Formats: sequence, C-alpha cells, structure tokens
Amino acid sequence: MHQQEPDSSLIYRASKREKTAFAALYDRYMERVYRYVHYRVLNQADAEDITQEVFARAWNVIHKYERTLAPFSAWLITIARNLVMDHFRSKKKLVPLKNAEALNAEGKDNPASVSESNWDKAYIRDAVSKLKGDKRAVILMRFIDGYSYAEIAKILHKKEGAVRVIQYRALKELKRIVTQDEEDYERDHSYQLHRRDTGRQAYFGRMPGKVSRDS
Repeated sequence: MHQQEPDSSLIYRASKREKTAFAALYDRYMERVYRYVHYRVLNQADAEDITQEVFARAWNVIHKYERTLAPFSAWLITIARNLVMDHFRSKKKLVPLKNAEALNAEGKDNPASVSESNWDKAYIRDAVSKLKGDKRAVILMRFIDGYSYAEIAKILHKKEGAVRVIQYRALKELKRIVTQDEEDYERDHSYQLHRRDTGRQAYFGRMPGKVSRDS
C-alpha cells in the first residue's frame, strides 16, 4: 500500500518552491477549503475564485507557515476566512446561510447527530443566520466543516475552553431562536386558518338553502 507523504514533508518541500509538493497539498485540501468557502458565499463562481486565491496566497507565503504552529488545514482556513470577509466587505452585505448541512434544534453537542435533511427546513437556516460573530463561526466550523475544538481554537486564536463555551451559548441561543420562530409560525398559521374559516362561514351563510321537493 502506498503511504501518503506527511504534510510536514510536503510543506518543507513547497517552502523550497517545489511545485509538485504544493500541488499535492492542493489536492489534499482543496475540497475542504472549497466546502468552507462555498457554505458561506453560496455562489459557485465566487467560491471557486476565492478558493484559488486561498492557495495562491498560501503558495506565496508558505515559507512563513512554520511560525504559526497551527495545523496546515487550519492555516488555510484562516486565509479563507479573511478572504470571505473581504469578499462581503466589498459587496457591503451580510453573509447568507442557506445551503449548509443541519444543526439539530435540540442543541446536541454531537456532529454525528446533525441531520442533513433538517437543514432543508428554512427555520433552521434562518436561525443560524441570526447568530452573530464567533457564535456563527464556531457553529459552522464545528458542525458544518467538522473541525475539532483544537482546530477552531487555532483559527479563532482562542483557547479550547473558550470555544466550548461559545458553542454552548450558540446552541442555547439557536434553541431559543428556533422555539420562538416556531411559536410565531404557529400563531400566524392559526390566524390564517381563522381568517379562512371566517370567510368560508360568511360565504356559505349568504347562500340560499336547499329547495324542498314539497315546495
């Protein structure tokens, strides 16, 4: 069985400007970077452009990588995160969240329990879009990108304990948002049904009764 060359070896060779080594790193991490970017910009062309720019920048500064002490994937995601932020600053609009995998409304701390089909429910997507800053970032990286607490801590320049606290608070807030949204939906839905039934009664109330055969 062919043994995969470790990142450390490829990074060292790439830092010496060996293009074949960097190409191997590109093949290894391109899909993960693209996934991260696409879930945030939701436009294939933009996601492809940003992903290419991530690796172009990484190639230009890979000789500085060792100083970060971060996993190579986390280093790439840090570059991607900055480029995504630049992308939306240039467009002067918020990051939409409409096409990712699910967060369960129960707030369980287990990525394996996240149901992809649940994400298709609009209220889950809307709930995540209402999270702000690090809460949204941690939820996406933990449940969508599949990063460990250690990796997220490196990317966000925080301690693992702080990341766990942020995730706990984010999931708690998500549950509150989803519950409130469901209550608002039920109230609006009941009102619409009431209007429909009232209108139906008014309509049929004006109709003449059946004519008797004896009349």
